[in-house]
Amino acid sequence: MANVPQPTNPLRRGISRIKEIIKPRDTEARIRRKEAMVSVLYNRLPALKLLLLVIGYLWMLAIPSPYLGRRTYFDENALQPGQVTTYWSWGEVNVADRYLEQLETIVAANLTSQQRAEFLRNEFETMGLLASTQNYKYSASIGTTEGTNAYAVSHSPRTSGTEAMVISASWLSRAGEGDGTLNLRGVSTVLALAKFLKGSSLWAKDFVFIISDGYMEGMHAWLSEYHGSSQQNLRADHLGLTSGVIWTALNIDYPGHSFSHLGVFYEGLNGRLPNQDLLNSFVSIARFTGGVPVVVYDHLDPRDHPVARDQLENIPLWVPRALRDHPDVREYAHRAKNVLRHVAYQARGQASGVHGLFHQFRIDAITIFAVPASGPHGFHAIGRIIESTLRTMNNLLERLHASFFFYILTDFEQFLKIGSYLPSAVLLSVAMMFTGLGLWVDAGWLRDHKTTEKADAASVGWTRRERPVIPALGIMLSTHVLGLVLFLVVSSPMFMQNRVLFSPMLLMVLAISPLMLFSGNFSKPNASSLAIVLKALNLCLASTVISITTVLNFSLAATTAATLAIPLSLSSSSSHRSIRGVKYFGYTFLALGWLVFGQEEMWQAIWNWEI
Repeated sequence: MANVPQPTNPLRRGISRIKEIIKPRDTEARIRRKEAMVSVLYNRLPALKLLLLVIGYLWMLAIPSPYLGRRTYFDENALQPGQVTTYWSWGEVNVADRYLEQLETIVAANLTSQQRAEFLRNEFETMGLLASTQNYKYSASIGTTEGTNAYAVSHSPRTSGTEAMVISASWLSRAGEGDGTLNLRGVSTVLALAKFLKGSSLWAKDFVFIISDGYMEGMHAWLSEYHGSSQQNLRADHLGLTSGVIWTALNIDYPGHSFSHLGVFYEGLNGRLPNQDLLNSFVSIARFTGGVPVVVYDHLDPRDHPVARDQLENIPLWVPRALRDHPDVREYAHRAKNVLRHVAYQARGQASGVHGLFHQFRIDAITIFAVPASGPHGFHAIGRIIESTLRTMNNLLERLHASFFFYILTDFEQFLKIGSYLPSAVLLSVAMMFTGLGLWVDAGWLRDHKTTEKADAASVGWTRRERPVIPALGIMLSTHVLGLVLFLVVSSPMFMQNRVLFSPMLLMVLAISPLMLFSGNFSKPNASSLAIVLKALNLCLASTVISITTVLNFSLAATTAATLAIPLSLSSSSSHRSIRGVKYFGYTFLALGWLVFGQEEMWQAIWNWEI
């Protein structure tokens, strides 16, 4: 060190000294610095974990805040939304009304799916379109379902037909998540649009008009055949008519007599989202071309409907009245309602509408939902909005790619980018990883306080001990195998048909099985506790899975992190048998209570998985 020339400039001397502190040239000094940093980090690990957990949970609570997001904007210059003259008029409204009358007659006559599809195909052919039908049948553990789709293709007069847009409507509305409400006006809108768009030469892309049977199952069968995607339990007719590569799709859901707002549903399967430019274009056109207010989903803002405030507002009644009436609190509550519904769809991997089936084929799609009301809007408004939106998509020279694919829509004109919400789940996963690594160190090393002979000062020593890794990994593997067996049993036809009877029995078997399988003593002399090693490995595994999932499906990762971070971090064994029993059955209820108390959710999950 003495041979190294020292800088003469004071500033350079200061920089050189900082470098020497951060990265000393002496190897021994580097080792001492590293040991000191590790010691400081280890000694302050509990405070660091608590800090990460607090910041992570607070960040999640701040996601609906209007101060965290930003206003939506357009990235694709070619779209030019709302810059065209629309030609949808009251004549087309009259056509839609006539189609609605015919559909109501069909419903009153109680025609079969096949007869209904034949009627729709004949109507398409009367317009001069190429039309056909498709029969399909699903076989699943919860029963079989079948139906018939009707579809038509309108080829563009200006292109070779290599690109297409889809306009669709399902026979059943998404109102009540497909509980049986008919989407007659949505179907009438598609029929009227097909007749209207056929007579125009403006289009640079083909149109595919689809009236799918059921709620989502009909569209799934049609898309699977269109893209050559096979499914073992699906039997569907091959499509006699096809078009080019589908770029965008609009699904029309109009269950009421008229509507006051247009809602937008955008979540797809497994957390996929459409490009945000499609959403932004529709919102802008609906507000400024159609003059229709837009909401996220079907959530009306209670601030705009004071008469129905008690029915629309989601602020708990125990909150003081002065706080409930505060404008910021009411805005936060409305945005939180949107965020929670988004998380519910995305975390389940469930599509929020028929449009969500398109996303798996890289097709940007949304569902336009006419929120039922006594007025003031009807066929005229929704027709103009759809026409203008299609004109906007017609301007595209390539797929939408410039805007965001990862976002959270807190309001129809405000969103969060991925960098604004991703750290919340990451912080929780890091806290779990730190907890697991700290336990791993504790399991392998035993702190030993000794007194030196030369001085009375106490020094800390460390004694290495064996970790029971193999038994811990065996338990983890066994529980995963048990989970696979549980899935196979739950998805079997016999269980689903008798789930009310079998669910409590299965819960009891699964609660008792681990006690019988892992009741032995796996600990060795001078070895650390199996519970500590098992907890450390579980925390590290959970943290790794959450960190990977965060980018792919934030809602799933955030839900997993929020529900596992504290229970896994606080879980511990006890020397008292009664306390151990209470903890065991408490965690068993958290893990398997859905077998008894969430049977409807279980049924829906099996339906989504198999169909």
